[in-house]
Amino acid sequence: MKLQKFLTDDNAVSPVIGVILMVAITVILAAVIGTFVLGLGEQTETAPQASFSFDYNESGGTNGLLTITHESGEAIANESVTVVPPNGTSQNWLDSDDNKITAGDNHQVDFTNQINDSESVRIVWTSESGGTSSTLQKWTYDA
Repeated sequence: MKLQKFLTDDNAVSPVIGVILMVAITVILAAVIGTFVLGLGEQTETAPQASFSFDYNESGGTNGLLTITHESGEAIANESVTVVPPNGTSQNWLDSDDNKITAGDNHQVDFTNQINDSESVRIVWTSESGGTSSTLQKWTYDA
């Protein structure tokens, strides 16, 4: 009789299950709120995937002209791309009719002084918010 009552008595089960459920809900809520407070729920922009070709022509003496051509990949907004030559003076990519850089569009960098060996030109993409930037491709002069 006592054994039967012991096996069928469930008076203490409900409070234990209730406490476990309350703790689980509290932990889940804390995790969700924490991700938003710490900014882990924000979406970040990723750099576009694009391929560029470089053609450098020395015009003799002190000048050189580098033609950069978008070969393939995603279309990129003009205002998000800058070309950074060795002297550090950034140039906006201007050679596009529809404000997007697509395959076949090109940009020219004119060097008033001949570029030196091992100097680089970088194509840099900056996100719309300005918080993220990435070098899409780099060309290094090799004499």
